[in-house]
Amino acid sequence: MTNKKPMSRRQFIRLSSYLATGLILPTCTLAADKPIYKTIPKSGEQLPVIGMGTSRTFEARNDPELLAQLQQVMQTFFEMGGGMIDSSPMYGSAQQVIGTLLPNIQGNKQLFAATKVWIDGQQAGIEQMETSRQQWGIKQFDLMQIHNLVDWQTHLETLNQMKADGKIRYTGITTSHGRSHNALMTILKKHDFDFLQLTYNINERDVESNLLPLAQERGIAVIINRPYQRGSLFRHVKGKALPEWANDFDCTSWGQYFLKYAVSHPAVTCAIPATTKTKHMMDNMKAGKGVLPNQKQRAKMVSYFKAL
Repeated sequence: MTNKKPMSRRQFIRLSSYLATGLILPTCTLAADKPIYKTIPKSGEQLPVIGMGTSRTFEARNDPELLAQLQQVMQTFFEMGGGMIDSSPMYGSAQQVIGTLLPNIQGNKQLFAATKVWIDGQQAGIEQMETSRQQWGIKQFDLMQIHNLVDWQTHLETLNQMKADGKIRYTGITTSHGRSHNALMTILKKHDFDFLQLTYNINERDVESNLLPLAQERGIAVIINRPYQRGSLFRHVKGKALPEWANDFDCTSWGQYFLKYAVSHPAVTCAIPATTKTKHMMDNMKAGKGVLPNQKQRAKMVSYFKAL
C-alpha cells in the first residue's frame, strides 16, 4: 500500500503549468475532488453526503458580525456542492437567519430544505410548520421531521397528508443524544417514514446494532447529527497524528476522518455538522469528496481512535 505525500508548493506550480499546456491529466486530483452522493431509498434521489446543521451556530439575528460570517459559511457550503440544510424551531433564531442568508447566495444552489415540527397539538404543529416555511422564504420543505418524537402520532398523520398534497416531499422523525431508541425502534417497525435522524459518530456506535440495520431493512434514509460529539472527538485526538493510511480514502484532517466514518456506514445517507467558521465548512465539505472507507478500513479507524 502506497501512502500519498502532500504536494509541495514547487510541485503544485509545476503541475499547474503542465495542466495549462495540456501535457497531463490530473487523474488523482480529479478522483479526490469527486463529490460523493448517497441514494434516498424511497425515491432514488441522490443527496450529497455532507449537509449543514444549524443548531447552536445560526442564532445570529441580532449579531451583524456573526451574520456576515455565516453568509460566507453558507456561500462556501453551496460552492463546494452542499445540499441539505437542517434546522428546527428549537434552534432560536436559526430559521430566520437561514431565510435572511439564502437570497444572497451567489451562483447556483441545490438546496434540500429540512426542518422539524416541535410542538404538541395538530393545529399548533400546522401553524409552526407554516411559520418555518415563511421564515426560510421557500415554497416548500423537502423534508419535514418530527423533532425528538414530540407528539409524533398526531404529527405523523399531518405529515402524511402534507406529503400526499404535495406540500412536502419527504417525512422524517428524529432523536439525539442517544435518547428514546427503544421507542423509536417500535415506531419505525409499525409506521412508514422516509427519513430518520439520529446521533452517530466514531465514539457513539450503539445504533450500528439496532437502528441502522432497521433503517436499511425498512428503506429509510438516515441523517447523522452530532458527528463530532459536540467537539469532544477533537479533544480526544488533540495533539495526535492523523494516520498516514487515512490518505487511502482521501482524508487529510481529523474532521474528515470523523465525518467519513459516519457517512461510510451503508445505512447512512448524510451527516449535518454545524459550524460558524468558513475554514471548518471547507474542511467538512472535503469529507464529501473522493472515496469513503470500506468496512475493513472503518474497523481500523475505530481501533486507531480507541488506542489514542
